[in-house]
Amino acid sequence: MGEVQGPVQGEAVISRVTWLGAVLCALMVAPSNGTAQDIADLDYEHLSFRGFGFDFGYMWPNRVEPTETYAVRFDLGYAGPGLRIVPSVTVWRSPMEALEIQEFADRVAALVAEQTGGPPPALDLGVIEYTDIALGIDGHVVWELPLDLLTFGGLGLTAHFLNGDGEAIAGTFVEDLLDSVEPGFNLHFGMEYPVTNSMRLYTVGRYEVMPDLQYFHARVGWQIMIGPNAPGEGRGND
Repeated sequence: MGEVQGPVQGEAVISRVTWLGAVLCALMVAPSNGTAQDIADLDYEHLSFRGFGFDFGYMWPNRVEPTETYAVRFDLGYAGPGLRIVPSVTVWRSPMEALEIQEFADRVAALVAEQTGGPPPALDLGVIEYTDIALGIDGHVVWELPLDLLTFGGLGLTAHFLNGDGEAIAGTFVEDLLDSVEPGFNLHFGMEYPVTNSMRLYTVGRYEVMPDLQYFHARVGWQIMIGPNAPGEGRGND
């Protein structure tokens, strides 16, 4: 049994970031025979469910209105020195910007005209709202600061289940066009403070990139630990 992994000191952070992307890909994709040896070299020994957190946030996107977000995250511990694996589920709902709705209506009208051979119809799509359920997995490079603070930064991969709806488009093919599953990735940076050894507060900022949507996202939350803290994570480590 190897030593339990925990946060790294500041001088080791850069070396962890260089292989963070490879670890995330290995966790998201099942290994084939040709890559099994490389993936087996990664240290999964200490991955186990240790706690869960709830957070509230606010996002500033480029195609929909700014809105609140709600999320839950799951702490799976460390896959290697200083590399924590954290899946999450995030939900938000927001109306599309008026200009985006008009541009979408113009594309739909052009599509109808192309299919029917007639003039483009005049469309009033009303208010359209997007709902996103995002399933993600983040890799946190965690390191210690004085006064029991932890900081972390890293990369994440996300699957976004987007649903568009509105009174004027309900039950139409237009509503179907707005429903999609899109990949995304993010860069994030955050801080944590252990109020007790079984509860910690955290804040994180992240920039999420999707094929047709990007947004900056700020969150605050609290995590309940049901498993042991790794060395350097708990109270009184400064």
